[in-house]
Amino acid sequence: MVRSRAILTVLLVPIAALVVVGCLYRGYFMGMLPSAAAELSAITLPSGFRIAVYAGDVPGARQMAVGPAGVVFVGSRSEGKVYALVDRDGDNRVDQVLVVASGLNSPSGIAFRDGALYVGAVNRILRFRDVARDLARPPKAEVASDAYPSDAHHGWKFIAFGPDGKLYVPVGAPCNVCAPPGPLHATITRLDLAGGRPEVVARGVRNSVGFDFDPATGDLWFTDNGRDWLGDDQPPDELNHLTKVGEHFGFPFCHGNGIRDPEHNAGRSCGEFTAPARELGPHVAAIGMRFYTGRMFPEKYRGGIFIAEHGSWNRSTPIGYRVSFVKIENGRATSYESFASGWLTGSTASGRPADVLVMPDGALLVSDDKAGRIYRITYAGNG
Repeated sequence: MVRSRAILTVLLVPIAALVVVGCLYRGYFMGMLPSAAAELSAITLPSGFRIAVYAGDVPGARQMAVGPAGVVFVGSRSEGKVYALVDRDGDNRVDQVLVVASGLNSPSGIAFRDGALYVGAVNRILRFRDVARDLARPPKAEVASDAYPSDAHHGWKFIAFGPDGKLYVPVGAPCNVCAPPGPLHATITRLDLAGGRPEVVARGVRNSVGFDFDPATGDLWFTDNGRDWLGDDQPPDELNHLTKVGEHFGFPFCHGNGIRDPEHNAGRSCGEFTAPARELGPHVAAIGMRFYTGRMFPEKYRGGIFIAEHGSWNRSTPIGYRVSFVKIENGRATSYESFASGWLTGSTASGRPADVLVMPDGALLVSDDKAGRIYRITYAGNG
């Protein structure tokens, strides 16, 4: 009998462990396993707004950039590709999806400037000159910079040009939480493409995969993903505001508003670091974000920030999987609310918003790397 109980215990312990791990990772697998793309009628928006499919065949769609008239470029971390979406007839529906680059290392981040497409491929910034001249026969890539670390963990990037003409490039921490092993880890840098080395503008940034510049002041605002394994409800993801070069935002010592890291605080006071401009939901994976600079949407949204919340995996009850909105008033983030939701039903995700982009006409594009879609949100008024 004793031996039977011992055998039963040996069998049950690993089974119980698997159940626990399964529960912890439920959100992760829920986000990754195939499911039908969201029905447009399932997406909830404020009154007067409408959503439509702008492009339906863009596997792994992440960061977007506006190119010449009728062209939107899209990076794809999972596919290793960069796409060009072409709306030839101007009906706000893509007619052709072209692959302008392939075989790249997690080319999630892209930017377009002066006819050239720039792609963040982990340790390299690639440049495709005069890319739109012939999208069917794109130019070969040039290496604009190879000065960045090659770590795959948090190595994918969101890139954008600042008002100073420099290319801003984040470098994530190559871990869940650790002391940055190199001078560029856990930072946001800017790069002079004339040949300069990366200059660190923000430190203590765990993993920023979205940022933009306030059109009124030129200040940098960015999202940052909080560390994992501190429970369902902490730490929060963050929306941060850089007001001077070199500010430290706390990682790995502190998270959110004064949460000391239990392993890596090193006796530091959280008051030493710049606090978030706004705490976001815990583990929502806030990534792509943009200031709304268009004129189509109501006054409430102008000058505010739209954020793509990719969705939690390190949480027993998943959250995120939506587009949120933060109102900015006099340099302060005064509110945080859901704008577009419906990609998450219970524990099943039909999509994962990855980036947002304001189009020249004021419409808002939303990329979805799970469904491989780009959505277009417009406002037509309450009528």
